[in-house]
Amino acid sequence: MKLAVVGATGLVGTEILEVLQEHQFPYDQLLLVASERSKGNVIEYMGKSHVIIGLEEAVAAQPEIAIFSAGGSISLEWAPKFAALGTVVIDNSSAWRMDPNKKLVVPEINAQELTSTDKIIANPNCSTIQMVLALEPLRQRYGIKRIVVSTYQSVTGTGKAAVDQMMAERQGKTAPMVYPHKIDLNVIPHIDVFQPNGYTKEEMKMINETKKIFNDNSIQVTSTTVRIPTIGGHSEAVNVEFKQDFNLTEVRNLLENAPGIVVQDDPANFVYPMPIHAHKKDEVFVGRLRRDESQPNTLNMWIVADNLRKGAATNSVQIATYLVENELV
Repeated sequence: MKLAVVGATGLVGTEILEVLQEHQFPYDQLLLVASERSKGNVIEYMGKSHVIIGLEEAVAAQPEIAIFSAGGSISLEWAPKFAALGTVVIDNSSAWRMDPNKKLVVPEINAQELTSTDKIIANPNCSTIQMVLALEPLRQRYGIKRIVVSTYQSVTGTGKAAVDQMMAERQGKTAPMVYPHKIDLNVIPHIDVFQPNGYTKEEMKMINETKKIFNDNSIQVTSTTVRIPTIGGHSEAVNVEFKQDFNLTEVRNLLENAPGIVVQDDPANFVYPMPIHAHKKDEVFVGRLRRDESQPNTLNMWIVADNLRKGAATNSVQIATYLVENELV
């Protein structure tokens, strides 16, 4: 089987390669694809030398699966070209997420919806993935009426240039400004482009993608997304109103027994999720579980995950694994 990684030299692409190795993903030939300026460069990976190729060459090779992490414009132009030749594209950009004819997949929640006819599969936004994964076992048990989420998102979500900006600022040096403001020792309540309704695109992604993944437009969602100077992962304060009342002990049990979730909820001993501990891990970490005492049937929770892992690379590889194991490619 041929597997292509498009955007192999970027932050997410590099993480995809790590996850493929750790998960021992089965392939016979690996195609590493990047921009024209990287074409011809050599990457050493798992004891072999891989020459970076361009998109034209990658399409001609007709891989069974192509994992895209090269931005929305590349995905819009090239994913259909791969798909037309039978390749299944797993896309990390926002290009296809809200297309009504494309599946938006978190494997633990809705991989069973995939069929052999799905040739372009969308990977959700990183901050959406970790939230819906933590909410899914609770949604199944209690039903969800409303979600209020505030995020504290790592600069790695913007890419290497943003990390470079922060690290340069930390050392008192100058670097190209990716953000409109200094990021080190600062908090920026602005991720992606502001929309006419006053929300950013990132906030609207969380709102719209949550409803699509849960297949429930009745769930009310509101979001504030914030960039903070960390690199380990994204954190979220989530306030969720259920349709039914809940028991905190049962909530913990449901989360502890859900796939892909680790409960860290012992505040008396200073145990709670933090990005510094989530870094390079595939799981979603949940803690600070407590009842919202201001209104009925409402839970507060704190959710942390490495945005480059479960928020992108790990989720993509899990989708690819599901396709292979269920003979959908």
